[in-house]
Amino acid sequence: MRSTDTRSLSLLARNRRSVCLWILGLTLSVATFLPIASRPARAAERPIPVLAYYYIWFDTKSWDRAKSDYPLLGRYTSDDVGVMRQHIQWAKASGIDGFIVSWKSTDKLNSRLEKLIKVADEEDFKLAIIYQGLDFERNAVPPEQVARDLDFFRDHYAADPAFQIFEKPLVIWSGTWEFARDEVKNTTLGRRDDLLILASERNLVSYNHIADLVDGNAYYWSSVNPDTYPKYPQKLEAMGQAVHKNGGLWIAPAAAGFDAQMLGGTSRVDRKNGETLRLEMNTALQSSPDAIGLISWNEFSENSHIEPSRNFGSRYLEVLADIQHTQAPVIGEFDSSESILTAINPLGTSRVLAIGVVSTLLVISLIVILRRGSS
Repeated sequence: MRSTDTRSLSLLARNRRSVCLWILGLTLSVATFLPIASRPARAAERPIPVLAYYYIWFDTKSWDRAKSDYPLLGRYTSDDVGVMRQHIQWAKASGIDGFIVSWKSTDKLNSRLEKLIKVADEEDFKLAIIYQGLDFERNAVPPEQVARDLDFFRDHYAADPAFQIFEKPLVIWSGTWEFARDEVKNTTLGRRDDLLILASERNLVSYNHIADLVDGNAYYWSSVNPDTYPKYPQKLEAMGQAVHKNGGLWIAPAAAGFDAQMLGGTSRVDRKNGETLRLEMNTALQSSPDAIGLISWNEFSENSHIEPSRNFGSRYLEVLADIQHTQAPVIGEFDSSESILTAINPLGTSRVLAIGVVSTLLVISLIVILRRGSS
């Protein structure tokens, strides 16, 4: 073989290697700039769980009443498993450990809870229950119904791994202040062997009245205004001390803001672009809680939501992630009328598809180059 031919073949081989390395480098670059769903940001381990109140009552018509803001995911129904999964993924990335799910036993809510439990198990996410002990008019439901529903929860759902936050599955009984002491006693008697049943009392006097009948207290204080109630940290601290004195669990409240004027209320708490949430989270921590009850993931009627929305975007997940020292999820802009699979998942679907298409094209190019070089 002539030296000229040898040099030509050597040059061709070097060129083929260079092209191969270039294609490999480009593929890795695409993968780097298009992160996929298997690499989500995860919150660091924390001794005090953050549990966000979560509502599964949304139907299509729910969004027509008393709403001044709407989710970035669109006007969803609470039957949508894709929405549940996205909520959990966003919540986890922002430093939320679980949802406190608003529930009582109806066919619709049971079906939705079952779907949520399945997704929570798949996503390694925790759940608790806030039992709705008051009806739509804010009157107490019959104590016998409360007892039946607690038994239904215990027998059908409580054993699931999603409810393993504390030593027993956690149930907060909302509206205990509307029930007589004997009604609370008869309802919790025996059921506390299998469940942690917390009251939802709003002051020390009412909590102390039933402290021996429950396993603690969770205060849902969504409307507190730190600017006009400067002593509210002392109130939370006193309630936490009273609960712990009785050997119970104390779940302290923290909210991003509040505005129920479209429901006929007069209270409004300015969000202050996240400063209200920072202040209330810090105040809750000062009361030595066993968990923080974050108000709320998706209470859009009272405007306490932190779920990404049209008015606020992902601002409140970013603030929460900063408080929790984790990385906030990347949430892109999209039309809320788009399909859930193509629009909502900045962690995954469209980017995985892009990586697959680009990688396939590059591999085909590499094969063509190698075949031509060997012919």
